[in-house]
Amino acid sequence: MEAERSFLLIMAVAAMVVTVGGQGSGTKPLVKVLKGGLKVCDKGWECKGWSKYCCNQTVSDFFQTYQFENLFAKRNTPVAHAVGFWDYRSFITAAAVYQPHGFGTAGGKLMQMKEVAAFLGHVGSKTTCGYGVATGGPLAWGLCYNKEMSPSKSYCDDDYKYTYPCTPGVEYFGRGALPIYWNYNYGEAGEALKVDLLNHPEYIEQNATLAFQAAIWRWMTPVKKQQPSAHDVFVGTWKPTKNDTLAKRIPGFGATMNVLYGDSVCGQGDVDSMNNIVSHYQYYLDLMGVGREEAGPHEVLTCAEQEAFNPSSSSSSSSSS
Repeated sequence: MEAERSFLLIMAVAAMVVTVGGQGSGTKPLVKVLKGGLKVCDKGWECKGWSKYCCNQTVSDFFQTYQFENLFAKRNTPVAHAVGFWDYRSFITAAAVYQPHGFGTAGGKLMQMKEVAAFLGHVGSKTTCGYGVATGGPLAWGLCYNKEMSPSKSYCDDDYKYTYPCTPGVEYFGRGALPIYWNYNYGEAGEALKVDLLNHPEYIEQNATLAFQAAIWRWMTPVKKQQPSAHDVFVGTWKPTKNDTLAKRIPGFGATMNVLYGDSVCGQGDVDSMNNIVSHYQYYLDLMGVGREEAGPHEVLTCAEQEAFNPSSSSSSSSSS
């Protein structure tokens, strides 16, 4: 029943998205002022629930269908592996759930656009089938996949048999926009989204809105308590401690890779796995009209010298295998 309710909610929002057509919400906000002078707003389907962030532009105001198509230009070519699956409507429907919490709505318009580019930069790099001489270039092939094509194992960890027990016959290989691996990550995401992903991880590869929603949830949610989320380190709400500074962890795009992937990508110098994610982000900034010069200096843009928040395999990042 929980899964059915979640899908009904997603479909209800999706139905409202059709009326927008990806051309900006155009919704005049409802506004009220709380004690202390804080202004909060409600913009209907795309930013609902009396939030200070809903007083800003919504994502569809500055990121529209044609831009999504530009960023993921080759995703529906015949050689892609998820033809017809990913689309703008699914993304903006999923984003609507998190815009009242600051996804793409924190800061001014420049920061808002940069965060959408940053999030999608991760998505593009993790779902690409691009390579050096691919038509359109290697960065035009994001959202080529919606699942791991040849999984090497079932990704069942019995250490979690009391909290997130593996379902017999079910495999927990990578699926989604920021691919989820392992039973415990499917279990945690399913609890947050109120969808039974532990028993039915295949829902992620069957519903693009749910796949985007799971990815944005991961972006907005700390991997561990007392740690920042990728959103926090990117928009600047996270303030580094002395230990963070000693570990060369500073706010910016580089720290988002640290949060999501730890030392599988970070603290190893300018390795290809890190540079590929950075390149997608820079490419998307250019296509969105922001420009890669807004990405910041090397120490902000990369995590080449950063120590991991969660060292080695102890990280429970949903995007790591």
